[in-house]
Amino acid sequence: MTLSIYRSTKNGCAMRAFFMRNTETTRTSGAQMFAAVVATIAATFMCAPTHAQYDSVISAWRVNLTGAVGFNNLAADVQQVRYSSTYVYVNSSSVPSYPIGPWMGSPNTVVNQNFSFRILRTPVVKTGTKTPTGLGNIGIWVNGVGIYNYSDGRSYNNKNIWHNDAIRVEGPSFDSCGGHPSPNNEYHNHQNAACLFSESNQVHSPIVGYAFDSFPIYGPYGYTNADGSGGIQKMRSGYSLRTMTTRTTLPNGTVLTSINYGPAVSTTYPLGYFAEDYAYSATNADLDLNNVRYCVTPEYPNGTYAYFVTITAPGSPAFPYIVGPSYHGVFDTSNVMGKVTVPTGVTTYNPMDMDGSGFVDSGDVGCLLLNIGTYGPGDFDGSGDVDTGDLGILLLSM
Repeated sequence: MTLSIYRSTKNGCAMRAFFMRNTETTRTSGAQMFAAVVATIAATFMCAPTHAQYDSVISAWRVNLTGAVGFNNLAADVQQVRYSSTYVYVNSSSVPSYPIGPWMGSPNTVVNQNFSFRILRTPVVKTGTKTPTGLGNIGIWVNGVGIYNYSDGRSYNNKNIWHNDAIRVEGPSFDSCGGHPSPNNEYHNHQNAACLFSESNQVHSPIVGYAFDSFPIYGPYGYTNADGSGGIQKMRSGYSLRTMTTRTTLPNGTVLTSINYGPAVSTTYPLGYFAEDYAYSATNADLDLNNVRYCVTPEYPNGTYAYFVTITAPGSPAFPYIVGPSYHGVFDTSNVMGKVTVPTGVTTYNPMDMDGSGFVDSGDVGCLLLNIGTYGPGDFDGSGDVDTGDLGILLLSM
């Protein structure tokens, strides 16, 4: 892959960026050459990995800078990010820029939701009894698409005891990206958004969203040890299917009266059909019952509470999928309807000003080059990775 020489002049200063990956060399030497060239150019443009001044809660969002459209030519991804000293405000359509659909058997379609959410820049842990995740949006992916919990909102005989697992019950209507539209025509995911990011077991997963208690959601891979040591591993949920043939008790051991029994395990109601078919144990688990752990991450070197998307070894969704039964932090009720009022006096985030200097300049070129090949800030074209296309967009804007 070769990137031609770009030349841009700003304030009388000529800048030149050039690199070449020799695809005829071995994969190892090619990677070494690429890393060395990127580091050299980044150093030339005076950007260090810690130079960026924006908090991750500001810079993690996939803002649509190219006018990209999604399903049915609807505005895609996040339209705008603004922030104050307390909150980050995100406007989105809940329509991704990647292809979605079809949704087999679903009468619903997808429309622009014109959402406005807010995320607290310093989230607060909820003391005492945690707040259960409800129906509808419980968080938002970094591309502005809504996140739902594991429930489809229904229960056996409508008794609110044995709750349907959406992945098992509604799964046939999911598209290849793991999403589908709700009755109000909102595209959303109950599980891993498969088309949003590429999974790699070689590096710590990126921030892929934020829950509505304002704690970050990461992909499935994290540091083996909470202090950031020990390499990379898939984060293990503490949930597993209970061993049973009848549904007469709840996971906490409560013995039900016969009128509240669930259906016997069968081909119609297999294990996993209901959320209560799963029980939690901390043994061999990395995450607590809400899919959270306190840990060091690349964005939070001093540690943070964080949710992790959970998957099985082959890559299938693993219960509770994203956020568990309750929020770990204080739930922001303002986000319930997705129509948060943005106050005056906020600052608009410019994703191209990667070093927070207030200008798009050569320092931002260096910052982007440091992110080449990764998912995250600098993915201006929404391709899923920071690449030479994004560098071209940045240089043309200067």
